[in-house]
Amino acid sequence: MNLEKIALNGFRNYDWETAEFSPGTNVIFGANAQGKTNLLEAVYLLAMGRSFRTRFDRELVGFGYDSAELLAEVFSHDRQQTVKLILRPGVRKTITVNSVRKTAAELSGTVSVVLFSPDDLELIKEGAAARRRLMDTAISQIRPRYAGYLAEFNRCYEQKTRILRDWHDKPSLLDTLDEFSDGMCRASAQLIRYRAAFAARLDETARPIHADFSSGEALAVAYRTVGTVKDPFGAAKEIFYALCDHQEAHRQAELDCGQCLTGAHKDDLDISIDGRPARAFASQGQTRTAALSLKLAEREIHLAETGEYPILLLDDVLSELDAKRQEFVLNRIGGGQTLITCCEDGGISKRTGGRVLQVEKGRIR
Repeated sequence: MNLEKIALNGFRNYDWETAEFSPGTNVIFGANAQGKTNLLEAVYLLAMGRSFRTRFDRELVGFGYDSAELLAEVFSHDRQQTVKLILRPGVRKTITVNSVRKTAAELSGTVSVVLFSPDDLELIKEGAAARRRLMDTAISQIRPRYAGYLAEFNRCYEQKTRILRDWHDKPSLLDTLDEFSDGMCRASAQLIRYRAAFAARLDETARPIHADFSSGEALAVAYRTVGTVKDPFGAAKEIFYALCDHQEAHRQAELDCGQCLTGAHKDDLDISIDGRPARAFASQGQTRTAALSLKLAEREIHLAETGEYPILLLDDVLSELDAKRQEFVLNRIGGGQTLITCCEDGGISKRTGGRVLQVEKGRIR
């Protein structure tokens, strides 16, 4: 998979700008607040249909612009493809691939990315939501049906949450509570099977990467879901029944607290280093090493599943690594396309043979 060219019009701090990329390593450097991360954000948006920095598309439209337009030429799945995305505040975004309208969920079949940014340290230290995002983003790009199950789960979850929040004022809302509870359980059963399989692959793939990266520390990843689900690798029907049992046991508690207590939104990944929970005991260096190992493992899983490397986006990754770990990362990114941002080239382009792009005040040279 190769992003050949991108054009940005009215996106963030880019008025009208184009950039061409090499199929290998691309070093994007410049001072802070010049637009380096904005460029990676644009690539991510063209792959996922959403930003990794904000939930609101209106924040992506540049000051003084009524809309933003992104256009990319991509070579993927053995053919040339043109991806276009138009953002207008207050209007649903328009996405086309080769002039054919697409949804955000359908983009994964065209452009795939793996992103590592400073915020990804949350994978280790913060709550479960960050780790679920890792699973959702990765699985959606290699299993297209997963995105549909996730969308259905989110729809039922939002409706059920409203019912649990407002039923005291409007008791008739309870008439549809079971319908959305059932929908959540059915969608959750599918999500759990996909997540369990992915977590097992992630554990298997990340272990040797992390051991090399950290000079022998043992990283382990284990999937955790609703307690009544004894076999997350089992048939969807059996998982559904187990979720229904949990739901029935917690029905009154949900009504009392106004929250959904059963479903895939309770899932998590237990990450440990040398047998100790990383969230509680990992140092800053261990946290960064573990998080980056997970991302590099995600990239390898994508290659194994699709036959193509996804585009690797590394946002200010190397600045916090010592020379040995920098060398490890640069040696691991061969074989596919990588976009690295940094404040100074620092010889990265010579060490990788990469193309150099300088960003200054929203201009790319």
